[in-house]
Amino acid sequence: MKKLPVLFLCLAFLYIYVNCEDSGEFEDEEEDVSEVESKQQEPDSPPREKPVYSPPVLSTPVYFADHFESPELFEKKWILSRSKKDDAESTISKYDGLWAVEEPKTSALKGDLALILKSKAKHHAVSSALKRPFEFNDDPLVVQYEVKFEEGQECGGAYIKLLSKCNDNVDLSKFNDKSPYTIMFGPDKCGNDHKLHFIFRHKNPLTGVYEEKHAKKPSANIDTYFSDKKTHLYTLVVKPDNSYAIYVDQYEVSRGSLLEDFTPPVNPSKEIVDPDDKKPDDWDDRERIRDPDAVKPEDWDETEPEMIDDVDATKPAGWLDDEPELIPDPAAEKPSDWDEDMDGEWEAPLINNPRCASAPGCGAWKVPQIKNPKYKGKWEVPMIDNPNYKGKWSPRTIPNPDYFEDNQPFRMSPIGAIGLELWSMSNDIVFDNFIITTSKQTADEYAKQTWSIKHSEEASDSAGGFMQSVVDATHERPWLWAVIVVVVVLPIVLIVAYCCLSSKGEDRKAGERKKMDARTADDEVDDDENEEYGEEAEGPKEGGDSEYVGNYDSAEKKVTKRTKSDLESKPDQD
Repeated sequence: MKKLPVLFLCLAFLYIYVNCEDSGEFEDEEEDVSEVESKQQEPDSPPREKPVYSPPVLSTPVYFADHFESPELFEKKWILSRSKKDDAESTISKYDGLWAVEEPKTSALKGDLALILKSKAKHHAVSSALKRPFEFNDDPLVVQYEVKFEEGQECGGAYIKLLSKCNDNVDLSKFNDKSPYTIMFGPDKCGNDHKLHFIFRHKNPLTGVYEEKHAKKPSANIDTYFSDKKTHLYTLVVKPDNSYAIYVDQYEVSRGSLLEDFTPPVNPSKEIVDPDDKKPDDWDDRERIRDPDAVKPEDWDETEPEMIDDVDATKPAGWLDDEPELIPDPAAEKPSDWDEDMDGEWEAPLINNPRCASAPGCGAWKVPQIKNPKYKGKWEVPMIDNPNYKGKWSPRTIPNPDYFEDNQPFRMSPIGAIGLELWSMSNDIVFDNFIITTSKQTADEYAKQTWSIKHSEEASDSAGGFMQSVVDATHERPWLWAVIVVVVVLPIVLIVAYCCLSSKGEDRKAGERKKMDARTADDEVDDDENEEYGEEAEGPKEGGDSEYVGNYDSAEKKVTKRTKSDLESKPDQD
């Protein structure tokens, strides 16, 4: 009884498998017929209607938000750069890349406008001031926006810069790559190098010089975000306790500390190597040296060769001295297109001499070589431990004159504007739904009204929506493959294996029972069969559930009882 649930699962699995196998062709034909009929009934069936875009509504004040409602509002809010890039050629130094506020070509929502980078192989720069500067005091910084590579991405960035508030009269029309920023965040790719930047500029409290600090790489695989042509949501959260977290599509891909997970580190080392320290002339750092007292032994002969002829060797009997190991192939023929003027004289390819197959060898016999017992090779002075060894020398360390300790790197330069300063070898990069706030919950509510709807529509429009979602999920969380194997694949393998082993075992037991079991009442033997095996055959025993067939043996003076299976399998035994 314990096997019944497992057997039931086995039977159910096999039933589904067999029915799928048997009815697959029929179902395919039915689908084909239904498709033809549906096409005949609805020849001009319209595509699925896209949902109409609804602008998001913010319930709390934020430092910045833009969902690009119209081109007119964009022109009032954003400023195109008229600057030039200093280290670029004059033909491409201008920030003359085109921007447009329009509905993307593959928009998931009807009427949803976005900011689109339109031209490739050009410099682009555009920026917008915050409603009020963000001061790094007691509130977290939460930055969030969407990116979609409609044409994929070959080489270029889609990151944002949170521009530092230097003074009240910042001219955003001069925004360029040298403009001071506080944080740079977002995706970037060139070739096979896929990045998700989080860089902040830290001010040295001693010198006042700013230095870029780069966060560690995300733990998740971000490659598909540049090629799947879907809208992805990028979120950065930086907290006053110096912790940070990065999310893509609301899944955490990186987490760390401003003090511990950046290169170079915020705080320099307390000690440094003394640049003026030099190794003393008498410092001996050789662990082993050649023995100065060693002398080559008088009997050391360096002239003896390593290998010598084996004087005891003799040529094997039957060695064919006059037969070469290789001979021209007698079956080979000169190709019909062989030109001796161009290709030279034709020669048949060589093959192994068949006469050498049964002989110990062919050709000129040579005495084999053996190791020379007198060989010693070139004498070398042996190595010994260096009695003057002082260890490996390294320069001493001294207190770092530039050392400082900043335990609050979160106190960054105030942010006054947001900007995109980009170069890309791909066009149609879509940016949308920027928000800068102090609450992750506010950013999530904003995403729920924007990105979440868009994401659901893109998932339903993609071919193989469910399987594609599974694949996408495993890209973001590779450990899901282990879950799929354990939950789905492994049970199926175990069920099939159990069914196969159980069926073999049952067949074997059934065979044994067929030989050993008594004849049951269901086994029928007619009267002719009884007469064939003896006139004194017995019928069914009274009070029993087994039927026997008797055969009188005159030699043994007894009746032999047999089951029907015995009669069928061994009718001529008696």
